[in-house]
Amino acid sequence: MAISLTQSIWNELLLKRDALAGKPLAALFAQDPQRFAGLSRSADDLLLDLSKQRLTREIVIGLCAFAEASGFGPARERLFGAKVVNASEDRPALHWALRLQHDRPVLVGGVDVVPAIRAVQARMRGIADAIGAGDWPGARGTPIDTVVHLGIGGSDLGPRMAVHALAEDRVAGIAVHFVSNVDPAQLGRVLPGLDPARTLLIVCSKSFRTPETLANAQAARDWLRERLGADADLSRHIVAVTANVPAARAFGIAEDNILPMWDWVGGRFSLWSAVGLPVAIAAGWERFAELLAGAARMDAHFATAPATGNLPLLLALIDFWNVNALKVTQRVTAPYSSALDLFALYVQQVEMESNGKSVAADGGATPWITTPGVWGAAGTDSQHSFFQWLHQGNIAANVELIVPVASRHGDRARQDILLANALAQAQALLAGRTREDVEAEMLAQGADPAIVERVAPHRVFGGDRTSTMLLLPGVNAFRLGQLCALYEHKAFCFGVLAGINSFDQWGVELGKTLAVGVEAALAGGALPPDADGSTVGLIEAIRAMRAV
Repeated sequence: MAISLTQSIWNELLLKRDALAGKPLAALFAQDPQRFAGLSRSADDLLLDLSKQRLTREIVIGLCAFAEASGFGPARERLFGAKVVNASEDRPALHWALRLQHDRPVLVGGVDVVPAIRAVQARMRGIADAIGAGDWPGARGTPIDTVVHLGIGGSDLGPRMAVHALAEDRVAGIAVHFVSNVDPAQLGRVLPGLDPARTLLIVCSKSFRTPETLANAQAARDWLRERLGADADLSRHIVAVTANVPAARAFGIAEDNILPMWDWVGGRFSLWSAVGLPVAIAAGWERFAELLAGAARMDAHFATAPATGNLPLLLALIDFWNVNALKVTQRVTAPYSSALDLFALYVQQVEMESNGKSVAADGGATPWITTPGVWGAAGTDSQHSFFQWLHQGNIAANVELIVPVASRHGDRARQDILLANALAQAQALLAGRTREDVEAEMLAQGADPAIVERVAPHRVFGGDRTSTMLLLPGVNAFRLGQLCALYEHKAFCFGVLAGINSFDQWGVELGKTLAVGVEAALAGGALPPDADGSTVGLIEAIRAMRAV
């Protein structure tokens, strides 16, 4: 039986992988003085360094050929052509249309969606500008100056991350809080310190059926009523962002305060929609517009750049190579910026919710590992926690360092310490430290030879561990938009390579369905008939603890 073109290319790539077996990364640099120049790429003031990955220029060319054979070009055209790319839900994915910098038509079912996008953006701007100017009065006539955003998943993490990242742009006198967890403690820690007369709730749920968000919204609404009075007009205190306008209206939210979403925007790609309203309120509309513009710049790069210079595709190919050829199935993302403290969590959701699949787009089983395990935290803090494991642990992980070159706070000396640490960590992962080097250093420092003999093995670093570095000029709204769109498109590219649908997320549904029966049982109802013995035992244990 003839093998496919993709399998043929992949087989050739595995032969190139085998030819590198046993060759340390440091040796590849020694063999090729131009390795950095040949394995780094620049676009729109971003620089991507792939030279510390276990590959060669020939392998990168082969991986790009694999991407083309996998249908990268036509898939990209379908995405930006507003064609159906989410086959299981029969939808296009038009998050990119939300950040268009022009008004040329984007047709869905023969209808241009751009006018509707612009209308929602105008309403977002009106709300953000009014609150920022103190012109949004509450039920008692007091200007609203505090926002509590209620959402979960994609309706929470994107705007939460962006508000944190753009803290330097915060509109004076405006506070924005986020509540996502149905754990009563989270909302219970936010509301007591707030003045209800000055507080606006944003209830963000695409379906307006998300149990956690609705439970929190009901509790927060009750808090408003209890403190403002049963006859208080709450219409100026609650805004909804949803695709289910009738349900939001039934909840009691005024028609003028309901901002629509569309089914062609998935939750984890919805930062650019009205889900981003808290960003526009916290940082001002101009900054939100810059966020959109930065994402649009990355869209333009992704839509037009050839495979060998396409940053989202190259990032996806590196992960695909690591997990499927080298069997390095974890990737650690470490942004060297406190502004990007939440960015690793954002990337984790975008990539793992998009691509954590085992079923191919055609309904069959996919032969590929469809995503690495993605996790991380900001450097330099993480250097004092899991970097120990990265350097000396016995499980391999690929490391991705995101490094803004300039700080908005202007302290060049401390920023240089930050940059030096980022570069040094990547160098240490690559080079390691031999026992001979450790012993020589300790003896030179006057250590007793017996102590050297005992301690030296514990100070050896194996090295030869891969990393990717992405340099960007700094963190502002425009650059954050670029960065977010880069990882959105990366997730899409990985889905194309693995032959899966990156835009559905059926895996989040089963637990929610089962939770309904468990919740009823915890409230005193019958035990769920389909519950396993462990679940039944745990329900009974909880009941017993409550009875004490």
